[in-house]
Amino acid sequence: MIVRPLVALMAAQALALPVAAQAPTSAAADTASPRAAIAAATRLAEWQLGRMSDTATVSRATHETKNPRAWEQAVFWVGMTALADAGKSPKIKQAIMAMGRANEWQPGAKPYFADDHAITQSYLWAARNGAGASAMAPTKATFDRILAKPAVTTLAFAVPPAGYGDTECLTRWCWCDALFMAPPALVALTQQTDDPQYRDFAMKEFWATTDFLFDPVEHLYYRDSRFFDRRDDKGRKQFWSRGNGWVFAGMARIIPLLPKGSADRVRMERLFVEMAVRLKGLQKPDGYWAPSLLAPENAPPESSGTGFFTYGMAWGIKAGLLDRPTYEPVVRRGWAGLVRAIQPDGRLGWVQQVSDRPEKVEPTDTQYYGVGAFLLAATAVADLNLR
Repeated sequence: MIVRPLVALMAAQALALPVAAQAPTSAAADTASPRAAIAAATRLAEWQLGRMSDTATVSRATHETKNPRAWEQAVFWVGMTALADAGKSPKIKQAIMAMGRANEWQPGAKPYFADDHAITQSYLWAARNGAGASAMAPTKATFDRILAKPAVTTLAFAVPPAGYGDTECLTRWCWCDALFMAPPALVALTQQTDDPQYRDFAMKEFWATTDFLFDPVEHLYYRDSRFFDRRDDKGRKQFWSRGNGWVFAGMARIIPLLPKGSADRVRMERLFVEMAVRLKGLQKPDGYWAPSLLAPENAPPESSGTGFFTYGMAWGIKAGLLDRPTYEPVVRRGWAGLVRAIQPDGRLGWVQQVSDRPEKVEPTDTQYYGVGAFLLAATAVADLNLR
């Protein structure tokens, strides 16, 4: 169990490293207004939509980058569903529907692999927004198969001689990114079918992963078990910004779908607040979070982790879980950093490329999932009605 007593949570807040509050300039306030935030998101979405099959903008393309059902593009489409809800642009909705039809509403190729479930979040949105039951059917069939025969394996991350892709525990959620990819879809499927088995499975596995990867001292997640003993040259633990961003944003997507007052919701809300307290203290004065969260010195801007954290913080304020006077400055700084990351050619820059740990980042580095994080952040910032 990782639920903490309220006293412990308050103590953690008192120990969090302070970040000097900065009053927003009028220009910064303007970029955070609902109209400006949605306009920025729409411009970026249109930029990305024009380049969905052009991976030349991605500085480190993988074998999955061009795959429209794999996680890299899937996270962009998750952000698009939020923008469609917030911006009410017919073009955004039409793009989501066209993508789903082109994919024949199919999840990724590996039925037990959480990354291949991320795209189903957009299919379930489409099913709820006019595409109908056919958009949901392949997703339901995939999850039915998993529930009928759940994977039985350790959560220890051991890469075999055959290579990373053959790591046995990848059939479960043994890496923290998975908590964004799969459980929001399973919980959404319960909402749309009134069948609790999908949510129950998701929560069981979510807590198993959390009990394994969450560090109760640092209030952060290890990316996977290979990082338990890793330390940097100053003896600090290595907590990856985007890895923790996946979890924090994933909880913001899961919590609203859980029954109010349920044990899972209460526990997850407390975990969300616990992480928020720690993350608040780790934000740099420039608004970004460092790629390695405990190593801020000389850290470059990094927009994917920052996007997910800004989204989660803004959502948490709106949901009443985070105190607005305390956390609104965090959101404002994070959003201002994200806006500054937009490059002269319209791309979102400073996105760490595909990895499983903190690495270098360049101004022109962009990626579909970074854009997805920006869209989620923009819609949540707009929802706060900042002035």
